[in-house]
Amino acid sequence: MPVRDFIRRNAAFLAAGFLLSFTSSYGQTYFISVFAGEIRGEFGLSHGAWGGLYTLGTTASALLMVWAGLLTDRFRARQLGIFVAAILTCACLAMSVVPNVVALVGVIFLLRFSGQGMMSQLANVSMARWFVASRGLALSISSMGFAVGQAALPVAFVALLAVFDWRVLWLVAAALVVVTFPVIYRLLKLERTPQSLASEGESVTGMNNRHWTRVEAARHWLFWLAIPVIIGPPAWGTALFFQQVHLAEVKGWRLVEFVSLLPFFTVASVSMTLASGWAIDRFGTGRLMPFFPLPFAAGFLALSFAQTLPAAGLGMVLVGIGSGMQATLPAAFWAEFYGTRHLGGLKALSMALMVLASAVGPGLTGALIDAGYDFPEQMLGIVAYYLVAGGLAAIGAAWARPLLTTPAEVDVVRP
Repeated sequence: MPVRDFIRRNAAFLAAGFLLSFTSSYGQTYFISVFAGEIRGEFGLSHGAWGGLYTLGTTASALLMVWAGLLTDRFRARQLGIFVAAILTCACLAMSVVPNVVALVGVIFLLRFSGQGMMSQLANVSMARWFVASRGLALSISSMGFAVGQAALPVAFVALLAVFDWRVLWLVAAALVVVTFPVIYRLLKLERTPQSLASEGESVTGMNNRHWTRVEAARHWLFWLAIPVIIGPPAWGTALFFQQVHLAEVKGWRLVEFVSLLPFFTVASVSMTLASGWAIDRFGTGRLMPFFPLPFAAGFLALSFAQTLPAAGLGMVLVGIGSGMQATLPAAFWAEFYGTRHLGGLKALSMALMVLASAVGPGLTGALIDAGYDFPEQMLGIVAYYLVAGGLAAIGAAWARPLLTTPAEVDVVRP
């Protein structure tokens, strides 16, 4: 089916996926870290202490995701999304009035669970389940919400920080969630339940022509060979944005100058998101997974040695290319290799590990900064991690591809 016809026929579902992805921004590190300087100043936190608090709240959200992510196998995205949006709104409101460090941990937990965790889970699982033959294209269009949020919101809110108090801006974030979600609910008015999709035979099997439960998947060798490459971007990409204030200080750049590079990151991310969506539908995720750590490795290497903003821009473009692949590949990977019937549970487990990784990244890098190792120095170790993870993914993909059956040529699971 031509792309234009595909988008026209499925505009409501694709728009809903886009908005779910975009709304997750308020719980993502690239948004929260904009306020890192103000939060550390208000509560007297060092880089390590702030990273530790962030790690604690994010880790708690990862543990809850193991259970809560299963709900996407039972409830419609619009039904579950209403509750998630309510939690996210309350979390933004709570951040605007957070009184002390103890309460700050709780607010971070709510933001990370509802935003980064459940909103992202809803967007990715819904796209991977609703679409089959065009899964990659659907995920790439839906994932534009992440890219647009990452490009627009930090730049806009950094500019607003020059005029408004940081607490006021969290009230603005809460209002944006409230305004957005009724639109999502209306777009999904024809959505069916996940159980109905499975019962009507529209779910797609994975390796050995089976639907794998998450317990079965967790005992399979491919799961553990793929996990390092899947959790790498959440761990170190989160650390990059979490430490952007510190990075700008070390390099001698103003924060607004460094944040101004995000549109270049976004252009690269969006371009690769579309390209990787096409490539998934053409070649499958198994052939692509080993390669997507390479742009991250190159980007962190460039940022480590960058002394000028143009050089940092090159690094951000390379990281953006990796992020574009990250937006589509993991979600499609679970559906392709393990089937779609238990996709919510599978994605919940992987999402929990990704959220946990995003907790480790800021905490570890913050502790190392306090120990005297600037973030640019740490990037060389991150480069090595990506290269090793890519090698493991290559081994797993080579062993697993022969176990796949030819997928059914279904264009879309329509309501």
